[in-house]
Amino acid sequence: MAAANLVLVGAVGWLHPAWEGAFYPDDLPAEWRLSYYNTQFEAVYLPASLWQDASPETWAAWLADTLEGFHFVLEPGDAAVVPPVSPQVVLATPAWQAEHVWWLDETPDLRRLGQRIAQQAATGEPLYVLSRSGDLALMKQAVTLARVMGY
Repeated sequence: MAAANLVLVGAVGWLHPAWEGAFYPDDLPAEWRLSYYNTQFEAVYLPASLWQDASPETWAAWLADTLEGFHFVLEPGDAAVVPPVSPQVVLATPAWQAEHVWWLDETPDLRRLGQRIAQQAATGEPLYVLSRSGDLALMKQAVTLARVMGY
């Protein structure tokens, strides 16, 4: 995996009421928000209730609206619902999450995050740095930290 794809920062979902006018421009059409979000962040965590209810057409639009290196991290849900097959889609089982996810809201200490990034870099596997609350300030700090570290 390329260093540029080693640290992927994002939030749970890309629609947060607090982002209206603060992150998304006021005149941005709702259907462009995922594309805009993807200009700032490299991943999004989707709750099972959201991704499992999405139609194949919706998934096709989501995948088309994001860049190749963007990842959809999916909360496990009903085993009968199969996620779309794409290198951009990752099913976040509990074991996988333990190895690949850093929840910013639970541990916002950037020094510890930097240590975790360095540890993860040694494995060559990506680290998804995610905010449950969509805290833009924390997310932007994580993006800056990853860039300063060369990721």
